[in-house]
Amino acid sequence: MERGLKMSEPLTRRLKGQSSAETRSAILDLIRSSGQVSRIELSDRSGMTEATISKIVRGLLNDGLIVEAGYGDSTGGKRPVLLTLNADSRYALGISLDTRHIVYVLSDVSGRAVQKMTTDGTGAAEPANMIRRVAAELGRFLRMNGIDRFDVIGIGVAGAGRLDSSGGVLRSSRQAAGWEDFAVEDALRDASGFPVILDNDANCAALGEFWSGRVPATRDFATVYMATGIGCGIVINGNIYRGASSNVGEIGHVILDIDGPECWCGSRGCLETLAAPAVVVQRGRQNAALAERLGIADPDVDVRRAFTLIGTAAADGDAGAVALITEAATYLSKAILSVVNILDLDTLFLGGPGFAQAGGIYLETVRHELDQFAFMRTVHPVSVEMSAVGPEAAALGAASVVLHSHLTPHHASPRRTAHSNPKNAKRRSAEVIT
Repeated sequence: MERGLKMSEPLTRRLKGQSSAETRSAILDLIRSSGQVSRIELSDRSGMTEATISKIVRGLLNDGLIVEAGYGDSTGGKRPVLLTLNADSRYALGISLDTRHIVYVLSDVSGRAVQKMTTDGTGAAEPANMIRRVAAELGRFLRMNGIDRFDVIGIGVAGAGRLDSSGGVLRSSRQAAGWEDFAVEDALRDASGFPVILDNDANCAALGEFWSGRVPATRDFATVYMATGIGCGIVINGNIYRGASSNVGEIGHVILDIDGPECWCGSRGCLETLAAPAVVVQRGRQNAALAERLGIADPDVDVRRAFTLIGTAAADGDAGAVALITEAATYLSKAILSVVNILDLDTLFLGGPGFAQAGGIYLETVRHELDQFAFMRTVHPVSVEMSAVGPEAAALGAASVVLHSHLTPHHASPRRTAHSNPKNAKRRSAEVIT
């Protein structure tokens, strides 16, 4: 990514892994984050000999994962050959499960969204029935875009709620209680034939930023993701920091007011009770004149639609809407300040559909808070940017989880490995999806 570390900056450690596979994985990741890079530059930045780099590069070329992409500038001798990812060599599917919409994204190896499709959400449907529908829609999605199933390495699924310790089951999702204890990974794998990884939407959004944004593994950062709730994905040393049960980053349940409103989690004054989209809509509806002007007075206008109307009006300068969004953004900025201070971060992204309309107000408010109060502000600034991935951050990020697991496994946690035998998995996928 152009916003991250420039590749001329030195790495903090030698990239050699504990095995030849890990070393190859690390070099592929360096090519990913570089965009285009020569063999000599790979040697300089990894600390490996040119002979070792040439051997690894030859294997990656033979496997079709990278290609030679022209020549760089001469430094006195022959012009160096530049290497880059072979974007069309593999594909990954990403799915964002939501009660209102299901978003499907087909990603190439570079993390770029090749195609997107949106269908009706999960609603109140039984999980087992919904998974069968998703599998059928995936098959149709691939056929519509002429993608050979053998070229798809797996499916990533982004969902709201907490994961159980195995990582394959959603738990305690307020918006989709019927999915409690439902084994999403197993069910979708059996229905589709593809290997499946489930992760929460904030983690997916962060990893999507890392992969498609060409962020180097040496750059730690966090992505705050807002849809119905508010979460935070944290990337450290090129991988999602997960904690004991893959549920790190519940920024929505940072307590900002000990006497505040009760939260569904059982506590009081959590960020979500003060700044989530539903709360902003509720406050807007308490002002009858404002609600009528913004078009949110009718209770049949659902929270997502109402929040979109408020955000659009705020972006257009409506004073009442600006006040609503600014209040929520102020609470959010206080929670983000705590995260930045605890982790000593210097890079942060805001992503997800919750920032789609009034992202500028959130961005300005968070930047001001960190500029004024970040504990290490006199040592280093904190860069805050809107995610380049866009509103489909969770779905595209879910595809990136698969790419990350399959192509750069030296980063990925063993518990989150997409599959153990890609050849068998790809063969099975072709047999099952129709």
